[in-house]
Amino acid sequence: MAEEVTKAQSAASGGSETIFSKIIRREIPADIIYEDAECLAFNDIQPQAPIHFLVIPKKPIAQLSKSEETDEKLLGHLLYSARKIAEERKLEKGYRVIINDGPDGAQSVYHLHLHVMGGRQMSWPPG
Repeated sequence: MAEEVTKAQSAASGGSETIFSKIIRREIPADIIYEDAECLAFNDIQPQAPIHFLVIPKKPIAQLSKSEETDEKLLGHLLYSARKIAEERKLEKGYRVIINDGPDGAQSVYHLHLHVMGGRQMSWPPG
């Protein structure tokens, strides 16, 4: 976990060009598990649970805290998509949805993304 915090502290928060932008444009391969007109979901390359996928908007929003009122419907769509995918992945016993925001939130890629993790008992408190 310390490695992720270190990456987050040094991550660039400006600009809209990220690894996720390249995944959306298919310039970088990813194990895509869901796509629609507004979002894309793919398995995390460093899973922290038996099932760990990311849901990202196709619109580049750097952080949840930088979202605007016009993004309200899209933000709801991301959560609803996460729920649909979790159901498809048979996470009947539950799952965790995480949004990291900024350096203190351990955000390492400045393109809004939801981590959805399940398939094991999560601990509390997180982080």
